[in-house]
Amino acid sequence: MRGSHWSRRSRDHPFAVFDAYPRSAAVGAAVGLSLTGILFVLSETSPSTATVYRCLYALPVLWWLARREDAAHGRRPWRVRRWAVLAGLFFAADLLLFHQSILLMGAGLATVLSNLQVVVVLIAAWIIWAERPSLVQAAGIPVALAGILLISGILGGDAYGADPVLGAVLGVFVALTYAAYLLLMRKGRQRDRAAGPILDSTAACLGGALVVGVVSGDFVASPTLPGQLWLLLLALSAQVAGGLLLAVALPRLPAATTSLILLVQPVLAVAFAMLILAERPSATQLLGMALVIAGVMFGSVWRHDPDGAAGRSADRSVRRAGT
Repeated sequence: MRGSHWSRRSRDHPFAVFDAYPRSAAVGAAVGLSLTGILFVLSETSPSTATVYRCLYALPVLWWLARREDAAHGRRPWRVRRWAVLAGLFFAADLLLFHQSILLMGAGLATVLSNLQVVVVLIAAWIIWAERPSLVQAAGIPVALAGILLISGILGGDAYGADPVLGAVLGVFVALTYAAYLLLMRKGRQRDRAAGPILDSTAACLGGALVVGVVSGDFVASPTLPGQLWLLLLALSAQVAGGLLLAVALPRLPAATTSLILLVQPVLAVAFAMLILAERPSATQLLGMALVIAGVMFGSVWRHDPDGAAGRSADRSVRRAGT
């Protein structure tokens, strides 16, 4: 009986198994996403090439899963899909900047800074939507900013990376574009859909990155075979598995729980970068990493309510913009 029950649910919802294990989905997402920077470095490709092929290799799997969702729940209207398409353009900017920041400061440091999107949303809610953060949330902002300065090497010598100062600047823009991506995806989010929105945003991301890569001359149409294999693994681990598991976990867990679990991502990224890529951040930069992670934790875990004031403000703002 139990087997037939799960069989029926899997036909209605391809990710039904995670309904009972949302924490496992969140942990899986964190692990998959933590490998993003490492796999990009191993591919030895340019920022736009990696972005295009990451999306291209993910599209067939996402298309198949999205078809299953449509068969169970019907086709999604354009008024919902457009938010994911717009989000994908911001995601293209996010990945292009993220890959460039990796070249300047290493995969570990760049991944830590990309998680600043939590602080970005918090500040936006405070300035734009007049949502005052709690004292603990507000304390996370200067802590994270101090971490950025330490990572950049401005306040300490022997910083790791070709240009950690520029890398830190780009890292802030990575957080800004990723925050925009998440807010737009949130606008079109449906509890019974995971693959469809990611399919739309991935296709838009591919198109945006391809245009930028061709115009700038950064895109290489035929990477080497080893590079192609690393990019295939990047697509399956981050764009497919990481993205889908995160989309499944978010509506099923309290925001605080999800945020805490996802802090595993930057920690693992730093550890993997040191073990696999032999990255050696300075002691000052390691302290900066710890401060950034602490600032993100303050801004995301301790909230006034389970959904978070910043999230409600962002939702209201997006609704007003869409009317």
